[in-house]
Amino acid sequence: MTDDHDAHEDGGEPDEGHHEPHREEFHHDPIAHAEVRAGMTVGELANSYGDAGIGAADLHEAVDIYSEMLGDDVTNFFGLAGAMVPTGMRRIVAELIRDGHIDALVTTGANLTHDAIEAIGGKHHHGTEEPGEGRSLRDHDEQLRDEQVDRIYNVYLPQEHFALFENHLRSEVFPAVEDEGAVSIQRLTEALGKANSEVNESEGVEEGAGIAAAAYENDVPVYCPAIQDSVLGLQAWMYSQTSDFTLDALADMTTITDQAFEADRSGAMVVGGGVPKNYVLQTMLVSPDAYDYAVQLTMDPPQTGGLSGATLDEARSWGKLEKAARNASVYADATITLPLVVAAARERIEDE
Repeated sequence: MTDDHDAHEDGGEPDEGHHEPHREEFHHDPIAHAEVRAGMTVGELANSYGDAGIGAADLHEAVDIYSEMLGDDVTNFFGLAGAMVPTGMRRIVAELIRDGHIDALVTTGANLTHDAIEAIGGKHHHGTEEPGEGRSLRDHDEQLRDEQVDRIYNVYLPQEHFALFENHLRSEVFPAVEDEGAVSIQRLTEALGKANSEVNESEGVEEGAGIAAAAYENDVPVYCPAIQDSVLGLQAWMYSQTSDFTLDALADMTTITDQAFEADRSGAMVVGGGVPKNYVLQTMLVSPDAYDYAVQLTMDPPQTGGLSGATLDEARSWGKLEKAARNASVYADATITLPLVVAAARERIEDE
C-alpha cells in the first residue's frame, strides 16, 4: 500500500516531485466573467461573452467567425428558415444584402410570402400566445379563426393580407414570367423582388421593400427549394392550372453550384434548419472545395439525429466543411442571436 502523502488525493499515481500531469485537452484560459455596464456597445458585450462559458462563449465565437466571413474575399451563402420575417428580422437580412454581405440567399416560401406582404402594404402585429383569464388556448385560437386572424406564436396576421398577396402575384409577378417556358424558382423570386420593389415605391408604402427586393436590386440570387410548402407555392400551383406558367425545380442547382465552384473562399450563415440549411450545406458536395467558415443559429438539439440540430462538425464528416474550417453553433432563439451576431460583427469590421 502507499502512504497517503505518496499519492494524489484522487488515488492516482504517487506524486514524484509534484510534476504537473500531461494535459492535452486543458488550456490555461480561466473564466474571467462577463462584464455588463451602462453604455456598452453590442460589440463590447459580445467580446465580454468571450470571458464566459457555455452559450455565451459560443456566441462570442460565432461573432468572431462571422466577422471573418464578411471579408471581401469570402462568398457568403445565407440560409434563412423559420418565421424570421413575420417576427421582425426582415430589415436585418435586407440590409446585409444591400451591403454586399450575402451572395446567395436560401430561404422558405413562407418568408418570401411574408416579405412580399409587408412590401406591398400589409403588416404583422403584436399578439399573444396566452388566452385570457378563464379561457383555454383553444378558445383563444377559435376566436382568432372567427375573426380571420392567423397566429404565429405571439404575432398576428389578418387574413385579408393573403388576398392582397394573391392579387400581387397574379397581376405583377406571374405574368412577368409565364411566357418564358419552364422558369427556375430563382427566376420567379427575381420577378417577385422586382414587383415588390416597384409596387413599394409606386404606392409609397411606409415599410421598406424588403428582402426579395434588395436581392433583385443587388443581383443576389434567392433560392427557395421547398417553395411548394408555402402560400407562395400554393398560388404558383393554382396559377399554373390555367396558364402556361410552370417551374423547373432542378434549374437552380446549376447556378448555386456554379457560385460554389467559383468561390475562392466561402462561408455559410445558417439561421434555423430544415431545407434552407441542407440546401446551403449540400452545395459543397459537388464542389471541389468546402466551406471555410460556418455559423449556425438554431434551437434544435443534435441528440435527435435530425438535420436541423445537427452540428456543423457533423457536416465536416460529409465534406461540406473543410477540415480546417472555423465553425460555431449557437443554440438559442434566432430572433435574439441573429441581431446580436450581426450587430457585433458589423461593429468589428467597421472598426478595422
